[in-house]
Amino acid sequence: MKPRTKFAIGGLFVLATASYLMASSIGETGMYYLTPNELAARIDKDPSFRETGVKVGARVVSGTIEREPGGRAVRFVMADSSGQQTYPVHYRGITPDTFTDGVDVVVEGRLSPDGTFEATTLLAKCASRYENAPDSTGNTHPDGAPGGPATAQPAVQRTASAQEQAS
Repeated sequence: MKPRTKFAIGGLFVLATASYLMASSIGETGMYYLTPNELAARIDKDPSFRETGVKVGARVVSGTIEREPGGRAVRFVMADSSGQQTYPVHYRGITPDTFTDGVDVVVEGRLSPDGTFEATTLLAKCASRYENAPDSTGNTHPDGAPGGPATAQPAVQRTASAQEQAS
């Protein structure tokens, strides 16, 4: 057998093995998250589902965040987008910087028998829009930072005006 053929067969074997490992790991780690409505429907259908670890995507109800002394635990209420189905959540750990009232969250954990969602992971979605930074006069710069292209243009025009006056 020629060396080129051996190399091609070996390359195909490596490619097939890598493809299999990627496909099997995606199946194991790719986890869809439920909404509070979907979680309630699953619990109604099968009460033993409470003992199953699950991810839930919801919104933090404004005014419900309570931080325990020491800052290592937090309690809040999550709701679906319509606000019909809510669950109290208890999370022990460091909260993300973006975790505030009304933010979308994804929590991972189990629903306890008393109806509280005991979260082991808390992810807060980032804001989809950031405001531009104001300058000292209160105006916002189009590029979001003072001294950027928005302020460079007038300086160039002033330089041209100064050259015209000098001639």
